This record gives sequence, structure tokens and C-alpha cells, in this order.
Amino acid sequence: MVRAGVMSDSERITVRIQADKLGALQALVDGGKFPTISDAIRAAIDSFIETNFTPEHIQRVTVELPKVKVVELESLIKDGDSVSIDDAIRNAVREYVRMRLDKAMGEMR
Repeated sequence: MVRAGVMSDSERITVRIQADKLGALQALVDGGKFPTISDAIRAAIDSFIETNFTPEHIQRVTVELPKVKVVELESLIKDGDSVSIDDAIRNAVREYVRMRLDKAMGEMR
């Protein structure tokens, strides 16, 4: 839908959810995990799509993290270094791969 010259790449939908689930979403907002319920729902949809529609050239890896590591990742989000725990993990993995590639390239020289 385009209004008064404003382009939008999103669509508005209506979804009915159970009161307990709405309460859980509100608790995430109240706890500072998300600015709005809509943002929490968008994050959940993004996670669902990533889980179910991973490109063929990408292998999904599931890792169980100790609670202390989850707390460290959450602090990255609060500090603004990452937008979610998944984002913090992706950044860490990306940096680790970069470091290993740099080291391998240095050894080849």
C-alpha cells in the first residue's frame, strides 16, 4: 500500500493470538528485549523463516550455550553492539572465520 508518495516494503496483517502469548510478548517489551510487540513478532517471524527456509548453501548449526555465555551475549545487545542474540552469534562467528582466514593466508605467504 502506498500513501501520499510514501513507499512501503511491508504489509499490514491482523493476527489473533491467545492472551497468555500476548502477555509473554508484553513481558519481552517490558523487560527491554524489544521496543514494541510488533518488533517482537517480526523477530519471531524472521527466526521462523530462517529456521524453515535456510538457503541450500548454508548449513544450520545448533549450539547449546551455558547461561553465562547467554548473559554475555545479552550484554552485547544492551550495549548496542548487536540487535539480537542471533545477531551477536553471527557477528562472533563471522569475526572468528575472518581471523582464521587471515591466519591461514599469512601462513601461505
